[in-house]
Amino acid sequence: MKRRTALSKAIAGAAIFGALSFVISAFTAPYLPRMPGWGIAFIDPVSIIWIMCFLVFGLYTGLLCSAIGALGLMFFDPFAPIGPLMKLTATVPLMLVFYAGLRLKYQNPCGGELKKVKNYAPLGVAGAALRIVLMVVANILLFMYILNINYAKFSLGGFVLTSWSAVVFVAVLINAEQSVWDCVIPYLAVYSTKVYDRFRFW
Repeated sequence: MKRRTALSKAIAGAAIFGALSFVISAFTAPYLPRMPGWGIAFIDPVSIIWIMCFLVFGLYTGLLCSAIGALGLMFFDPFAPIGPLMKLTATVPLMLVFYAGLRLKYQNPCGGELKKVKNYAPLGVAGAALRIVLMVVANILLFMYILNINYAKFSLGGFVLTSWSAVVFVAVLINAEQSVWDCVIPYLAVYSTKVYDRFRFW
């Protein structure tokens, strides 16, 4: 019975946060500022909800919420299905590194341990680094094998970037910037309020 109750709570958490990310996607995805000719968003708030779900309910609920949210993006993102899949690929590494880091340090890891800045900050940096590496590779593969582009050229703030250095530079810049939002805002929303203490699942 306890196991069924826990499973029900986990699914309910994923459904609630997933539904919230649906709503945010509907209102923001079509209007997000994006890199011209690429489609990558400079900031996308939907992943903030996914990370919040992870912090409150744990890894598996966070992953389920992210999958639900990515599905929701399919209806609203002008670059679906590529955009939502890339967003999912960019967010999951943060959760995995947070969880793996706790597993290495604690026998019974829980979300409360991430409230400690000494745990959260280095794991957030490590997760962001992994995210950046994966997304640089993903974007290069996107250009080469899906968009069939062998020479990239972008205009960023009046500067013209050419060749694969443009892809690498922009992918690193945007994913580093979004990682800051994805780590800082969920931390403040969950741990600086009573959200974790009231709804914590792990």
